[in-house]
Amino acid sequence: MTRPLITCTLVAAIAATALTPSSTTLALGNRPLSSATGGLLGSAGGSSAMNAPEALLAQTLIAIAGSQFDIALAEIDKVLNQYPNFRLAHLVKGDLLMARARPISSIGAAPGAPADRIADLREEARARLVRHQQERPFNRVPSNLLQLTPDQKHVLVVDASKYTLYVFENDNGTPRYVADYYATIGRNGIEKLREGDKKTPLGVYHVTGNLPREQLTRTYGSLSELYGDGAFPINYPNEWDRRRGRTGHGIWLHGVPFDTYSRPPQASDGCVALTNEDLLAISKRVQVGVTPVIIAQGIDWVDAGAAKATRESLQRSLEEWRRDWESRDTERYLRHYSQEFSSGKQDLATWSRQKRSVNAGKSWIKVGIDGVSMFLYPGNDNLAVVTFSQDYASSNISNKMRKRQYWQRENGHWRIIHEGAA
Repeated sequence: MTRPLITCTLVAAIAATALTPSSTTLALGNRPLSSATGGLLGSAGGSSAMNAPEALLAQTLIAIAGSQFDIALAEIDKVLNQYPNFRLAHLVKGDLLMARARPISSIGAAPGAPADRIADLREEARARLVRHQQERPFNRVPSNLLQLTPDQKHVLVVDASKYTLYVFENDNGTPRYVADYYATIGRNGIEKLREGDKKTPLGVYHVTGNLPREQLTRTYGSLSELYGDGAFPINYPNEWDRRRGRTGHGIWLHGVPFDTYSRPPQASDGCVALTNEDLLAISKRVQVGVTPVIIAQGIDWVDAGAAKATRESLQRSLEEWRRDWESRDTERYLRHYSQEFSSGKQDLATWSRQKRSVNAGKSWIKVGIDGVSMFLYPGNDNLAVVTFSQDYASSNISNKMRKRQYWQRENGHWRIIHEGAA
């Protein structure tokens, strides 16, 4: 039997035909949605396929398409039994009850319903149903994930266009899909530029803290209700953001107010918001100061081995940089740096003068590198973030530090465009 496809908003689906007992089909885009249920994909990780919100909403819609209104009500009641504060489910149930008395042309068609809130719930319906029909990436990974360190047990990847946060486990260096969750982003979309623009940033970030419910309450009082069961701050603005003049702060992964199960797809002030139960689920996998968070406009899914060539070329460039630094051949070492290089207030010219002066006074240099992570920057396959532990020793000084470099591919060669402490 052909798998029914759910490819448009719930409001468009319901608008295509009235919700009356005489309805027999429900058009979805150019396809009719039949009452057949076989083959629907299971829902996101963390919940069983038959009990997660996306799956139950889909079963409700399929029942509506087959004019099985009693079944539809039973399915939506399953949602409300599990998630009694799920506003979207209450709206769908209300429409189903109203349909017994008169035709309903769209979701939230009750007279006097607040248009903005109904529009938000319609968007949530669309996002959740699209999520439900998507295949889970069991054998694929985001192309951004080039290399994880052994201590990075998990990595979080946000696909802003799909309103989805993916969790990948580090399986001996290979990212493996674990789960995915519905996520809310900024009310004005993505590509944060300045403080207060209510947009979600795109980039490579790391979790910098853990703010459990109790701490949020002590710090923010009643405002803590906005963040639900907790929050994980990330390091926005990162080094690349600051280089590009981007401002703002306080970008978190956090929960939702306790009076609602979830928020519409674009409803935050720039943060990534999850249901409280989903936030608690990922909290078991988050390591403060360690876990990477990749936020992308969309994800390029590839086979696990597809990034090998890019990873190896970066590894070679990093090793050549390390070796040339040890050689004390400063001019050869400086060839690894882009003409666009900057670090703090230093441009390439200032950086070069300093390195020539410092290296001139050394009789030997040893540089050890360990714990290397590599990520391609979202939206730019020619920019990579490389982070590692550096053990530096020379004839007159020694130190250890965690370092981060941004490498830019220029005419087929990787060059360092930024370097600093991680």
